[in-house]
Amino acid sequence: MNENPDLRVPVLIVGGSLVGLSASVFLSRLGVRHLLIEKHASTSTHPRGRGNNVRTMELFRTAGAEQLIRDAASVLADNHGILQAGSLTGDDQEWLFKEIDPGGGLARFSPSGWCLCSQNDLEPVLVTHARDQGSELRFSTELLTFEQDAEGVTAVVKNRETGEHTTVRADYLVAADGPRSPIREQLRIGQSGPGDLFHNVSITFRSRQLAPVVGDRRFIVCYLTNPEADGALLPVDNEEQWVFHAPWQPDRGETLEDFSDERCAEHIRRAVGAPGLDVEITGKAPWHAAERVAEHYGAGRVFLAGDSAHEMSPTGAFGSNTGIQDAHNLAWKLAAVIAGEAGPGLLRTYEEERLPVAKATSARASARSGEHSHPGYAGAPGPGGGRKGGMLTVALGYRYLRGAVLGTDPSLPVVPEGMGLAGEPGTRAPHLWVERGGERMSTLDLYEQSFVLLCDAGHPDWRAAAVRVSERLKVRLEAFAIGSDAGADLEPANGADWTAAHGTSPEGAVLVRPDGFVAWRSEGAVADAEATLYEVLSTLLHRD
Repeated sequence: MNENPDLRVPVLIVGGSLVGLSASVFLSRLGVRHLLIEKHASTSTHPRGRGNNVRTMELFRTAGAEQLIRDAASVLADNHGILQAGSLTGDDQEWLFKEIDPGGGLARFSPSGWCLCSQNDLEPVLVTHARDQGSELRFSTELLTFEQDAEGVTAVVKNRETGEHTTVRADYLVAADGPRSPIREQLRIGQSGPGDLFHNVSITFRSRQLAPVVGDRRFIVCYLTNPEADGALLPVDNEEQWVFHAPWQPDRGETLEDFSDERCAEHIRRAVGAPGLDVEITGKAPWHAAERVAEHYGAGRVFLAGDSAHEMSPTGAFGSNTGIQDAHNLAWKLAAVIAGEAGPGLLRTYEEERLPVAKATSARASARSGEHSHPGYAGAPGPGGGRKGGMLTVALGYRYLRGAVLGTDPSLPVVPEGMGLAGEPGTRAPHLWVERGGERMSTLDLYEQSFVLLCDAGHPDWRAAAVRVSERLKVRLEAFAIGSDAGADLEPANGADWTAAHGTSPEGAVLVRPDGFVAWRSEGAVADAEATLYEVLSTLLHRD
């Protein structure tokens, strides 16, 4: 242990991309002081990682950033579908799907929705929001070394502009340092999975003539399947700025130098089917698609999040979303342990919960690449037919079968065959519109700062028990009585039956974690509500 560090913080985050920045936002919202370091001088300048699924947008909603992100993404607000075509000028065209949410069915499950916001637009929003919440972010700062002991982590970081070295002492370290994670390597944590899937070069270009060729086809991405010039076309502003993903074969000796501006421009023209198209290449960046999952999500006081923990095929944008959700799961647990509300054992549930989700999601991402014939992907399509292959089920319907949950069935699959979200322990709590003090809100808006107990207004003994248990355990626990009675805290909109939606009865109760997942529920009355709730919360928080 370093007795004289230059800086002491409860948490050190290494990596300032989407996952690290999200972790910073979530920790700040929970009042956890931390330092984030990022070796690059600024956020990403390349338009990538654009798909933010409904669960991710729910998290940004409760963190107060959803509208900021939608404002930054407004130029692509009307882009929805995925098109597959031999070219944009021929007859061989098929919509893999034309709308993300046809018929508006998603509204039954969530107050949020998908958002198309490229990484270069999203990251600056997160930087600003994190700093507004009190986060300390240091760019141009890299991790040189770290050591951990039973009481914390000592790291030496370097300012790449000044050369100054700083010794940081933290209780915990979050490694959001990417797929080649030096931190994971030092911890000697192995990986499982097929490995590399394919390689692409992402080409940004300007073309004023392409918009008329695209016409009114407002796609998220168009997979162009000309065998002599395949690739993926993505709009940046629907007018002049575009991205094209071209297959790259490094295993056959192809180098990045082979992708000259002239070659890239001609490839794009052939793929689009417009020989005279104006194409001005503005940037090129290689990327590698892989399917790998870390064998462990950390060691001791160091935890992996995002690409350091898992790599996924880009089809469906599952990788960044899974990483952001890693950060959210870890943040509330770190906050609880640092505040003394939970024992260190709670942090072990991070791996128990998130690793199975990563395995299931990464397999689905690879399967989707096959289904969509993603350029460069040579694998066979996976079992994508039926409801189990649905995007929404994978994005929102996954469940924790072990961890900080009670009353689950570990024999069930992590990703169910269809969407339910009916209050089962281990699943994301149901969305229900309610009124609170004359304000309309979703029940999901209740979940961030504390555990929440939902009970019926006709049985306020649960609410009274929650107040006493909160005082006894010194744990943040809010209780809300739901109903139309005068003593109700929340009134369901349109007379909805909250008990049916949550799989309980008026005599029962539902305990929801700060991350919005159901921790436990009682489907009926219990002999002693206070004793039951005390035991449940003590177990969940590892209060030995």
